[in-house]
Amino acid sequence: MFTLEEIQSAHQKIKSGSDFPQYIQDLKTIGVKIYETFVRDGHTEYFGKDGNRISSLPKYDPIEIAENCQYTKFREILRFHQEGKSDYFTFCKEVAEAGIAKWMVDVDKLNCIYFDSNNTLIYEEEIPE
Repeated sequence: MFTLEEIQSAHQKIKSGSDFPQYIQDLKTIGVKIYETFVRDGHTEYFGKDGNRISSLPKYDPIEIAENCQYTKFREILRFHQEGKSDYFTFCKEVAEAGIAKWMVDVDKLNCIYFDSNNTLIYEEEIPE
């Protein structure tokens, strides 16, 4: 059973998108199976085996999610962030403007799926090990 403190400790190591793969490995080590991050306020819900579930507090004041997803703009924002060229809040603000409402990470399958506000799958990618 993992704790919010363990998750926060792993998260503090992230300085940019390029640190994301190691973060996923750290979550896997403590028992997180899946998590969903909600762009509107930055809160995340973490799920583990045996029904273990923890939700974080919002990370920032609510931001508006664009109604229409701009796929090309989103992909540019994502690439820029993964190259370590933006911080977390900037990334969240920019993907909200591009119409992304949340992302879900499957720690075991090493994939990340992005959704719009209608819960439509917009983009799925593998997470490098």
